[in-house]
Amino acid sequence: MDRLPPLNAVRAFEAVARHLSMSLAAAELHVTPGAISRQVQLLESHLGVSLLKRGHRQVSLTRQGSDFFRASAKAIELIRSAGLRVKRGRRAQLKIRAYTTFSMKWLIPRLSGFHAAHPDVEVLLTTSLDPVDFKRDDLDGAIRLGDGKWPDVTAHRLVANILTPVASPKLIKAGPPLRKPEDLAAHTLLHSIARPDDWAVWLEDAGVIEHLDPHAGMTYESSAIAYAAAVEGQGLAMAQLFLVEPELATGKLKRPFKHTLDMGDFTYYLITPRARPESVHMQQFRLWLLEHLGAVAAP
Repeated sequence: MDRLPPLNAVRAFEAVARHLSMSLAAAELHVTPGAISRQVQLLESHLGVSLLKRGHRQVSLTRQGSDFFRASAKAIELIRSAGLRVKRGRRAQLKIRAYTTFSMKWLIPRLSGFHAAHPDVEVLLTTSLDPVDFKRDDLDGAIRLGDGKWPDVTAHRLVANILTPVASPKLIKAGPPLRKPEDLAAHTLLHSIARPDDWAVWLEDAGVIEHLDPHAGMTYESSAIAYAAAVEGQGLAMAQLFLVEPELATGKLKRPFKHTLDMGDFTYYLITPRARPESVHMQQFRLWLLEHLGAVAAP
């Protein structure tokens, strides 16, 4: 039976053919250009053909070299993909559901930190507005907005839910005055389908709901889109304060009023099924969430 080509030599040739450079291939594989050259010569000797045309400071592929490069690159990628699948098979998976805005504005930008701290755990994140049913849904945990009083789950309060209007600096400067909440009557209110009553509860708490229609304006699929529209100056969005901290810090959004509304127990919770013991990896994720959201874990 014909012997396989020397695999180290195949790897060296594939890198040279991809870069068309001995030195770049050597840098990628952390060896010297001389070692790369010797490996390619070994492969050529094994195959009995020339794979490279060697010029001054550059190389190119022969016809046989092009054929072998296509085949070897495909084989190496198959091996790499198989290795990743096997490696992932040894990692624990946590299936977490959250809201689109919470995921985009807070969780995803920080999730790499959890993976760095717990490389043996893979978080499979999905988004949905649908109620969570752990008997039906294949989930380990979910981040939900509510009062924390759901049946058959353990709920861990994550963060204070504080509402405040936000707008772009350009709108505040160039638009009609925004000195007091009543001035909102001259502006476009931006709403989220997922949170249709935020403006109404804030305006009522501010004592000005009789001055304007709390449901008028523009409505978007999620709060994240409403925030983006506010950044573009299309109107004022009612923001959950912790979700727009980056935009406030960079000045993309401003708070025209000091008045805020703390929604109390109506906030974000991490929920897990009460009937199922919490796994070590779920505990790690819960404690990571609580730490980064500034909350205290429930005993």
